[in-house]
Amino acid sequence: MINTEAHTNVTKNHCVCVCDPGFVRLLSPPPLCVTNSIMGTCDLNVNSDPARSRPCARRQSVFSSIKFFVFCHSLLQLAQLLVSGYMKSSITTIERRYGLSSQKSGLLAAFNEVGNTILIIFVSFFGSRVHRPRCIGGGALLACFASLLMALPHFLSGPYEYTAHMSSASSDNTSDLCQSQSLLTSSSSNQNCSQQKSPAQEGVYPLLLLGQLLLGIGTVPIQPFGISYIDDFASKSNSPLYLGILFAMTSIGPALGFISGAMMLRFYVDFDKFPRDEIQLDPKDLRWVGAWWLGFLVASCLLFLTALPYLFFPRDMYREDDADDPESRPGAQTKSEPLQEVSLLHFLKSFPRIALRTLRSPVYLLVVLAQVNLAAMLAGLSTFMAKFIERQFSQTVSFATMMIGGVGIPLAVLGTVLGGLLMRRLSISVSGASKLCTTVILLCMFTATPLHLIGCSTQTVAEVFPPSPDTLSCSSNCRCPQDAFNPVCGSDRVEFRSPCHAGCITMEMGINGKITNYTECQCIGGLGYASPGTCGSGCAHLLLPFMVLLGITCFIASFSQTPSYMMILRTVSTEDKSFAVGVQYMLFRVLAFMPCPVLYGTVIDTTCLAWGKKCGKQTSCLYFNLDSFRHRFLGLQVVFLCGALLCFLLTVVVLRRRARHQELELNGKGGYELAIEQKTTEEAALKDDGDRKHIKT
Repeated sequence: MINTEAHTNVTKNHCVCVCDPGFVRLLSPPPLCVTNSIMGTCDLNVNSDPARSRPCARRQSVFSSIKFFVFCHSLLQLAQLLVSGYMKSSITTIERRYGLSSQKSGLLAAFNEVGNTILIIFVSFFGSRVHRPRCIGGGALLACFASLLMALPHFLSGPYEYTAHMSSASSDNTSDLCQSQSLLTSSSSNQNCSQQKSPAQEGVYPLLLLGQLLLGIGTVPIQPFGISYIDDFASKSNSPLYLGILFAMTSIGPALGFISGAMMLRFYVDFDKFPRDEIQLDPKDLRWVGAWWLGFLVASCLLFLTALPYLFFPRDMYREDDADDPESRPGAQTKSEPLQEVSLLHFLKSFPRIALRTLRSPVYLLVVLAQVNLAAMLAGLSTFMAKFIERQFSQTVSFATMMIGGVGIPLAVLGTVLGGLLMRRLSISVSGASKLCTTVILLCMFTATPLHLIGCSTQTVAEVFPPSPDTLSCSSNCRCPQDAFNPVCGSDRVEFRSPCHAGCITMEMGINGKITNYTECQCIGGLGYASPGTCGSGCAHLLLPFMVLLGITCFIASFSQTPSYMMILRTVSTEDKSFAVGVQYMLFRVLAFMPCPVLYGTVIDTTCLAWGKKCGKQTSCLYFNLDSFRHRFLGLQVVFLCGALLCFLLTVVVLRRRARHQELELNGKGGYELAIEQKTTEEAALKDDGDRKHIKT
């Protein structure tokens, strides 16, 4: 005899049925568990309302909740984008630590887009065909490993070497002064050069490139799979809220990355290798290198912790309850199964055809090109703006980074939100959105152009700036090493590359053992003195107006983001919307995020006045022509703004012609119908007159 007894348990939020297996097999569909809201009991009812019922199942875990998935995914995106922002905040420090040019550091910053661009196409194909939570978790773990790989060069290479530290290795602090013989310096220099040519030191840059490549690959499935998973299993009423939370994290993450970079770069790079009293540099010194590697270790831990929950989320879950959403009922989540029939080969063959069909839309193409110009401007500024502020206004690296993360990015986020609210409140059409974007970019031109005027020329540096003909230097008998770089500021406000280049013979020590002054300097009038450190550009007082104008420009430019996205979504066919967004992001990477950091770095390198040297090899730039740096770096910003303005203007023209053409078609059709109606009326009148005459007769 079949046992029809069913045991039920009542929980706080749901009802769990534990049914006899033999009884369950005889029922089709399976018995449904219904909660009695009045009595608080659990009834076994086969024919109850499916909207209020669930199949017999085990106790529901927290990993079956879409809300918990949104919470986990918000933390993961925050950690992932924190790594991206932190990388950009520390790129100039890595450049100084390992003697890279701005072009090489720009290539390093853009290299994570290589793997991302190649694999993003396949992500759009696989979609729900794979276990999305586990793919997200696997990608996050790969990003965790890549972050560890980025910090590895610090532990493989030796301590950071600079001129005074190299000379003090032999407990001789006078070797940085003017000397007639430099045998000891030459021997120590040869020893340091042998360390620089070690395999670990030479493999630093390829290791950093590999870390960036793996970081880009690991982040490929995180956002696309996460958004599609939420959209599949969240109710229609809650899905926009959940996606809004994720998009907010995409804005907060880079800002936290810059802020955390500003905090980490305040620590000396080798604080784990030397006691505090042996660290002779301070953050204002041009030779200072912060603990760039520390942030990657912290980010790696965050990525590991946020990746673990994805290993326990199911491949599918029941759609979130919503009384107004019929798709939230059981059995509604299998509507996308026909997509399984499309093969990868068929997808790759149809990809170029669909891409060309999408790009044939002139409005779509122009708007995407305008966004590419803005993305190109953003890619360069986010990578090198901290370096520009540091050099142009004589600020520390950590303070310059804080300005970007604490001022520029928050204002851009605020502008994006207000742009969306403006679109919603005014119900702006596609034509109105194109005019709004054009007006916004035109205003940006007026706020960005004055930035070229805020700055100072390079301070006077002996034998560097202003350029002078090759004459016998006053320190030629000092036999200064070519790679010496320990800037000092003379009492006559002339800067020298080192005390040796200033012809200083003696020095004064403070109570704490640090050097306070270099004295008896032959190259400073009347055997003057020189203070340690750079003289600076003298433009620190102009930082405030510069940041105000830069913040206003970021705020205004971000207003165009939401209207331009709405123009794309409203001008392509329904079946091509998701594909159009995918093509848009691919063009962002190929045309903006990959080449533009390299372009900006190459332009910055053309403004270098003096390159550093170590062991006969060129390292990073020591002095820039600040006027050329400002005009060329910010000039690229204006060029990309002009490109965006031109594209938006052409969009206005195309939409206006399209509207005029449609109006003419409607008028022509209306006139034709009016003529037909008038002719019919006249024929009817003539027929009536004939009938009347016939009646009279």
